[in-house]
Amino acid sequence: MEKKAIIAGISQGDINGIGYEVIIKALMDNDMNEICIPVVYGSPKVAAYHRKALNINNFSFNNIRSADEAHSKKANMINCLDDNIRVELGKSTPQGGEAALVSLERAVEDLLNGKIDVLVTAPIDKHNIQSDSFHFNGHTEYLKSKTGTSDALMFMIGESMRIGVATGHVPLGKVPEMITVDLLMSQLRLMNQSLIFDFAIGRPRIAVLGLNPHAGDNSLLGSEETDIIIPAIQQAVKEGILAFGPYPSDGFFGAGSFSKFDGILAMYHDQGLAPFKALSFDTGVNFTAGLPFVRTSPVHGTAFQIAGKGEASESSFRQAVYLACNIFRNRQIYSEITRNPLKHQDMEIHHNERADELPPDIFNSDQSL
Repeated sequence: MEKKAIIAGISQGDINGIGYEVIIKALMDNDMNEICIPVVYGSPKVAAYHRKALNINNFSFNNIRSADEAHSKKANMINCLDDNIRVELGKSTPQGGEAALVSLERAVEDLLNGKIDVLVTAPIDKHNIQSDSFHFNGHTEYLKSKTGTSDALMFMIGESMRIGVATGHVPLGKVPEMITVDLLMSQLRLMNQSLIFDFAIGRPRIAVLGLNPHAGDNSLLGSEETDIIIPAIQQAVKEGILAFGPYPSDGFFGAGSFSKFDGILAMYHDQGLAPFKALSFDTGVNFTAGLPFVRTSPVHGTAFQIAGKGEASESSFRQAVYLACNIFRNRQIYSEITRNPLKHQDMEIHHNERADELPPDIFNSDQSL
């Protein structure tokens, strides 16, 4: 298989936040050009403003009109904005939201038309970007709408764990009513599929967290585990997904049990992202599993309070670009090796199959790692 250079499209995010700082710092790394061909959807004027604020004099973008013109050894930029755009560092402004949306729309259009291979999104302000064209809680929901995807998984990827959240960007009070067997099965299938296709893990092991303290403590502290989560795990196991749990989240993370699994499914946003960011804030990546294309982003937000001060770390953004390219390659490889599969052969299952290849008893309430 010929190894083609990956064109990584990058949306600028909010022009008044740290998006440009982390983009510029990451693209200043010469190794980036060995990984991909970066194409930023933004504004040369805004980029120059940020470079001046950050006192960066040894970097510039190669301005192009279309991704087709991208230079393979340079950081490229497509101008999406009017030159009258105003930068107000550290402020959430309507113009900042409009600029973020224009960049995102142009990048997604090129992605769907095959002009770029992957999408890396810099942080947006979820409030000022709201408009008739954008009425979503974040990138994930917007991208689902643009692609007609019914199910997608917010999948946080770090060196020590991969954790997805079942309910995403929703108020905490609405989480219990949203947790259903169908929802959990959808997310478990997505996570299992992603671990196989996107991360090249043959038989991924997935831990499922409980919703209530102590995972309900045999329904003493809530019945969602007994009524919903355990039945979902049972169904997943019947489908061949190696799912385990439900685990009380405090003990699960406190005891380091997360290191024994390839993926973790949390029930709600902060249950998963709080421990993840505590361990992987500088290098973690947000990956949207289930989309027809690869989209990643850094785990941090716009960080208006430090915009233009040179204090932002580019590590998470850099890892987001690297991960997007790695997943793109993994999907190519998987497609190649499964193009002409062998005919199915019925295999006799022997009784002496190794016990460590089988899931433990998920119905045992005392199950531990």
